[in-house]
This record gives sequence, C-alpha cells and structure tokens, in this order.
Amino acid sequence: MPPRRPEPPTAPRDLTRGPIAATLLLFALPILGGNVLQSLNGSINAVWIGHLLGPDALAAIANANNILFLLLGAVFGVGMAATILVAQAIGRADLPGARRVIGTSATVFLGASVLVALAGLPLSGRVLAWMDTPAEALPHAEAYLQIIFLAVPFLYALAFLSAILRGAGDSRTPFLFLLLVVALDIVLVPLLLLGVGPLPAMGMAGAAAANLIANALGVIAMLAWLRHRNHRLWIHRSERALYRPDWTIVRALLAKGLPMGLQMVMLSAAMIAMISMVNRHGIVTTAGYGAALQLWTYVQMPAMAIGAACSTMAAQNVGAGHWGRVSRVAGTGVAFNLLMTGVLIAALILFDRHALALFLPAGGEILETARHLNRIAIWSFLFFGVTFVLFGVVRSTGAVLPPLLILAVTLWGVRVPFATWLQPVLGVDAIWWSFPASAICAMALATGYYRWGGWRSARMLPDEEPVAIPSEVPAQPPSPIAGLCRAEDASGRRHPAPAVRGA
Repeated sequence: MPPRRPEPPTAPRDLTRGPIAATLLLFALPILGGNVLQSLNGSINAVWIGHLLGPDALAAIANANNILFLLLGAVFGVGMAATILVAQAIGRADLPGARRVIGTSATVFLGASVLVALAGLPLSGRVLAWMDTPAEALPHAEAYLQIIFLAVPFLYALAFLSAILRGAGDSRTPFLFLLLVVALDIVLVPLLLLGVGPLPAMGMAGAAAANLIANALGVIAMLAWLRHRNHRLWIHRSERALYRPDWTIVRALLAKGLPMGLQMVMLSAAMIAMISMVNRHGIVTTAGYGAALQLWTYVQMPAMAIGAACSTMAAQNVGAGHWGRVSRVAGTGVAFNLLMTGVLIAALILFDRHALALFLPAGGEILETARHLNRIAIWSFLFFGVTFVLFGVVRSTGAVLPPLLILAVTLWGVRVPFATWLQPVLGVDAIWWSFPASAICAMALATGYYRWGGWRSARMLPDEEPVAIPSEVPAQPPSPIAGLCRAEDASGRRHPAPAVRGA
C-alpha cells in the first residue's frame, strides 16, 4: 500500500483581487447564514425549555442569557480586532505577521476564557441575585449559568478560530462548523433536559451541558480540520514560541477591540432603556413590541453580515494599499444592504399580519399594536444598515473610537431623549419614531466621517507607517509610498513599490 500523501497546504483567500460584488456577496452569505443559525438555535431551545420545563425555566434562561450576551460581547470586539490584524497582514502578503497575530491572540483568548470561567463559577448566584432574578427562576438559572461558565473556554475558542479564518478570507469554514455545533445542540438539549436511555435527566443544567458538549466538539473538529489540511496559518509544535505574547499586538487587541465590544454593550443598554419605557404602557404594548423585536432580529442580519464582510475585505485591501478598491467595497456593501434589507422590510410590511401572527394570537389588539409600531420603526433598519456597513469599512484601518462616539451620540443623545421628551406630545408613538430619528442621524454622521474623517490614516499597530491620503481625494489612493503600496506584474505576483525619496 503506497504511503499516504500529506494534504497540500491550504492558503488564505486573497480578497484583494477579483470582481468586488461577487467576492463580497460570496464572503457575506456564510456570515449571514451563521447569524440565522444562531438565532434559530436560541428560538428552538427556548421552545424546548418552555414546553418541557415550564415558564420558570424560560425566565431563568432569559436572565442567564443576558450574562452570556455580555460575556460574548466583550470577546466580540477583541475577535474583530484580531480579524482586522490578520486580514491586513494577509493583504500585504505578510504570512509570518499573520501567524504572530494568531499566536498572541490565541494566548489572550485562552487566558481571558480561563479567568472568566474561574471568576464566574463562584459568583454566578450573586450575579443573578443582583439582577433581581425571580425567586422561582433562581435555582434553574444558577444551575444553567454554572455550566455555561465551564463552557466559556470553548465558546471563546470557537469565536477566536472563526475570527482568524474570516480574517484570512474564509467565511465558509466557520459556517460549516457552526452548523455542526447548532445541530449537536438542537439534538442534545431535549435529550439532556429529560434524560433518554443512559443519559441522566439534568433539567436546566442539561441545556447548558448540551451547549458545552456541542461547542467542545465543534472546537476539536475545527482544530483537527486545520491540522489535517495543513493550513498555512496552523502553528506547529516547533513554532510554539509564537504563543508568547507580543505586547504590541496585545495592546492593539485591547485598544481596538474593547471599543468595538463596548458598542454591543451600549446597544444592549439602550434596548433595556427602551423596553423600560415600553413597559409603562401596559402588557398589550409590551407584547406587541416583543413580537416586533423578533422580526427585527432577522431584518438586521443582512446589514450585520455585509458590514462584517466589508470590514475583512477592506482590511485586506488596506494591507495591500488598494485604496480605490476599499472605496468600491464600501459602495458595493451599501448597495447590497439597501437591496437586501429593503426587500426584507417591504415583505414584512406587506405581510406583517402573517409574520406577527407567528408570535401573537390572530385578530387581537396586541397584533394590531404590533403592526402599527412595526410600520413606523422597521424602516430605521435600512439606515442602520448603511451605518453598519460604513462602520465596518472605517474600522478596517483601526479607527474604532469615532464609530463608538457616533453610536453613543445617536443612542443616548437622540433615541432615548426623543422617546422620553416627546411622549407627552406623541404618546407611545414617540418611542417608535425614535428609532428612525436616531438611525437617520447615525447614517448622516457615519457618512460624514467616512467622507471627511481621518480614518484612512489610522493604524492598528503603532509601529506601522501610515499611508498618506490626500484630503482633496478622500477615497482615492495616493502615489505609491515606500513599502506599502505594491505593483503586480503580468504573472500576477506582487512586488513592493520602489521607494519614493522625500515622500
């Protein structure tokens, strides 16, 4: 039997060439699919828990998931920073630089996950009590949360591996492994909730155990796949020195990642402020708003996927010095958002009665309330999508504070005050109109910053040379700068541009 040949090395995908529209769409679709999968997984698990364990358990998972959202939100920003650093290195054909980022990022993610797990286990009960978790739900929530803290290293590892692969231009592989994780979770949750055959009946702890097992198997499978494919970004045993923290990279991950993570925390806080206002108008309004939120979760997904894809694609082109292509990525991303989000919004307005009836009794007052507020507020996500895409592009250079400030101004300077101060005039409709008002302001500020802001001269790492962008040509590439812009010969190979004296 002839010896088995090793797999050829799997190279990162180059997003600096090829048709922009097709490349962006093919890169964004798996990200969109992953977002849909995660939402469906949460909905299906809620159905299992609500039907098999009752409303107390459902309230418990709602409280525990607020904590999980904050834990994942904190790592989201650092993951995005790692994605951008890897993408910029891939764009400038700096594979050793990309591997240094991966080694340091792996150490940061591992250290953070272990600290969170060790701190969270003994504090889970106190945190839930601090959140005023209902007494009936507290035992369920604590049992669930303690096992979720044990799952944190695997949750963080899966987020890290997905971020690195997306930075290397591969969004399909993270989607396929997420599909595996979701399928395992959906199958295991009912089995561990009630106990089937040799499996014990674990109650709420079973839902968390299913999450732990599914994510652990997903991480192991992804690592095995990367090793089997001999991926060029795989760090071998002989290269273990790459796991020693490079403190310049650590500072970049934290300085750029934490503001991106804070955006999620800020959005969550604003939504809590809005729901508290809605609650004052009674159960009918609250139930209608809750049903509309279910639809809005899916309406936002195309913009979020396109924005994430634009960020990675733009970062590779920033690394390559292809500034004209960065501008075309932004324009194409905005166009895709307007098309995809616009079609979704139009469909949900035309068929709003049927869509909302999935969550509400047909023909009642609650359904009509939901239809009314949905028609006012749902258009805001078209403007939100433009903002999210532009934020994705400007973050590709390392400009992370202006998007955070724009979000703070529009959420806490426009949306919440608009809803609060205009309720005496408009009634509860002031809450619904605050969504488009704040979204239009955010889009205007994001567009202004994209057009005239200094994001093109921002840097992810402090020792990088900035690429000069003339202010009179804000979205076009300058003359070649030494060592940053590169030319391609007829064979398609890239070469550093010649040094420009006096530049």
